[in-house]
Amino acid sequence: MNSNHKITLFLVDDDAVYLKMLENDFIQQPDLDFNIETFSTGELCIESISHNPDVIILDYQLDGIEKNAMNGIETLNKIKNYNPEIPVIMLSAQDKIEVAVNCMHHKAFDYVVKSETAFLRLRKIIPAIFHYKKLEKELRWYMDRM
Repeated sequence: MNSNHKITLFLVDDDAVYLKMLENDFIQQPDLDFNIETFSTGELCIESISHNPDVIILDYQLDGIEKNAMNGIETLNKIKNYNPEIPVIMLSAQDKIEVAVNCMHHKAFDYVVKSETAFLRLRKIIPAIFHYKKLEKELRWYMDRM
């Protein structure tokens, strides 16, 4: 990854305190440079999707502010309809395998449970996304030459 490139990161969570903690955690990362946009609803995220984020961290529920708000899966589907290449990491307080499987079925890159290790996991997943994308690009280049 080019060290001069700022990573555009969308954070989407209806819990304002958790959203701020998440934002602060990424701002304090010395090895990665982020341009962070935060959203309290999936609708607000979709309104700004044309900013072409490099990564989106998306809460699963999203109904804490507005009961009729789009949930995380509906938001994920709209993101993937806009651009299937945007990696989306789903974040949830639910530690149920069915929820994780559902997220992966809808093409989430990963699923992280909101726990004491969530921030650490997220910090490790972001570089892994770029490593994976680099490998994927190299493989495509190689396959095109065969």
